[in-house]
Amino acid sequence: MEVNGIEQNELVKYAELDLSPEIMQALEKKRYEQATPVQAGVIPPMMEWKDVIAKAPTGSGKTFAFGIPMIQHLDAQNPVVQGLILAPTRELALQIGDELRTLASFKKGVRIVVVYGGQPIDRQINQLKRRPQIIVATPGRLMDHYKRRTIRLDHVETVVLDEADRMLDMGFVRDVTKILDLVPHRKNLALLSATISREVMDIAWVYQRDAVEVVVRADMENKPDIQQYRLDVSASQKVDAVLAILNSRPSRRVIAFCNTKNMVERLTKLLCMEDCPADCIHGDIRQSNREKVMSRFRKGKLRVLVATDVAARGIDVDDIDLVINYDVPDETEYYIHRIGRTGRAQKSGAAYTIVTNFADGVRLEEIEKRTRNVIRPVTLDKNGVLLSEET
Repeated sequence: MEVNGIEQNELVKYAELDLSPEIMQALEKKRYEQATPVQAGVIPPMMEWKDVIAKAPTGSGKTFAFGIPMIQHLDAQNPVVQGLILAPTRELALQIGDELRTLASFKKGVRIVVVYGGQPIDRQINQLKRRPQIIVATPGRLMDHYKRRTIRLDHVETVVLDEADRMLDMGFVRDVTKILDLVPHRKNLALLSATISREVMDIAWVYQRDAVEVVVRADMENKPDIQQYRLDVSASQKVDAVLAILNSRPSRRVIAFCNTKNMVERLTKLLCMEDCPADCIHGDIRQSNREKVMSRFRKGKLRVLVATDVAARGIDVDDIDLVINYDVPDETEYYIHRIGRTGRAQKSGAAYTIVTNFADGVRLEEIEKRTRNVIRPVTLDKNGVLLSEET
């Protein structure tokens, strides 16, 4: 990890960060003792009300990095919005809300509301009447509430843009800048992202002052422990390949990625026909139904979640055992984000990519080269059993 260009490799425990007893109690309940590198880099400057721009891999603990100082600073007796987190997707916003509630579970009086599109606005207005101190929001829905005067931002002290690169890449630049202009008494702004794009740098240049720069690289120390495999089969064997992968590993939560909505629907139906508990999310599925699917997935009632890349943005479930690329992703970035769903929270994971033709193979080899990962070949025997190359 680098802080302002200076390498810092010391391990940091939460007990060394001068955190409140309430936050320490919440961390101890989760059995968390050691801060991740991004947390060690971001928490101290945010505790001092400094602006922060942090680049860190997916699944590296960014939510606690900004959530801990936000909860620590919060005046639970003051019923005004003091903390604002913007997220690019509904799923990520909901996940952030859940994690912040975990952190605040022993600090009485803290109220957190999540607002996002796709849910009736009247329900959110009723929640906002409870006078939350923290709001987690997607930019478009936040602007809707601001125009209706159901949210006031004039007392906000800390603003966080989580997954800032995706948020700006998804066309929220104008909403984000308007929101930042509406926070006159902001004390600090944190930008957290897996990549630092030109748009993120533009926001930093305009809205931050003397920001502390934290960079956590996906090196061997903090890179997720993900075993990656390649399985070459004919197109007619793809579903059999998925079933063989599922049978070969004792996995409770699996995400299977497809490149198109139609393929997501088709694979889900085929898996259900094979008595494999599966459901799907994609852009054409109503938000209320997507939330029901995600709830079942988090509770372990659904073994396989089939998804497109766009729909899966923001899914932040720590205990995903396995990722299957039913289709080889079109972009290297998609591959990184897909497999990054597993191997989180210092756990190991596995990712399988199914290859059915020459073009798929070339694309996966290019991904392997660009990511500097080792993707090991595996095969199916005549009985449909998964074998390693060495077997």
